[in-house]
Amino acid sequence: MSAKTILVVEDELPILNGLVDLLEAEGYRVTTAVDGEDALRKYREAAPALILLDIMIPEKSGYDVCREIRSNDPLTPILILTAKGQEVDKVVGLELGADDYIVKPFGPDELLARIRAALRRAGARPGKKKRDREPLRFGPVEIDPRTLTGKRGKRSFPVTPREVELLRFMLEREGEAIHRFDFLDEIWGMSYGGTTRTLDQHIAQLRKKIEAKPEEPRHILTVHGVGYRFVSDPA
Repeated sequence: MSAKTILVVEDELPILNGLVDLLEAEGYRVTTAVDGEDALRKYREAAPALILLDIMIPEKSGYDVCREIRSNDPLTPILILTAKGQEVDKVVGLELGADDYIVKPFGPDELLARIRAALRRAGARPGKKKRDREPLRFGPVEIDPRTLTGKRGKRSFPVTPREVELLRFMLEREGEAIHRFDFLDEIWGMSYGGTTRTLDQHIAQLRKKIEAKPEEPRHILTVHGVGYRFVSDPA
């Protein structure tokens, strides 16, 4: 099997060179870009299996790059690299369709685990069952996985592939208190013993889309100390 290509978009050369060395040592083929325009050009040329995308890059920001790629490509995994700690920056990246975010500085083992998990999930997508392409319906909400769009009443909104996976997983276990690490094992495809902030950020974005009042959720309920419980039709 030919080596998978990873596009690394990073303008700090010491970090870029370190990432290239790490990934090539793991057997990946690596192509690089140092600004947003270069990133889009290399994306079109290389058709990478995964993108590591720094946010603070010249020409076009990582957010703009993510938005442009996602407008035509909903499937290629995008992992955001950011030195920023503000919650809003992570939220924006996830809203634009990024699969995950990794805050600098990060350890090589964590990065490689996230990459392997994202590639496994992406590799499984073409073989999904027919039901995984069928609409999700609950209460006044309908989600179409084929077009990555949703509706609540007359209001329409976009959804990401990861959000569809989360909703389907919760629907299949409706009424159960699902542990945060069960979400990570199933949706992110790995046994993940670290932070669950990625999950919580995705849940927060889903609530904004499917709940009438996101601050008072009725479909995705928090189970304190455990995780979340899903309710299709709240009383």
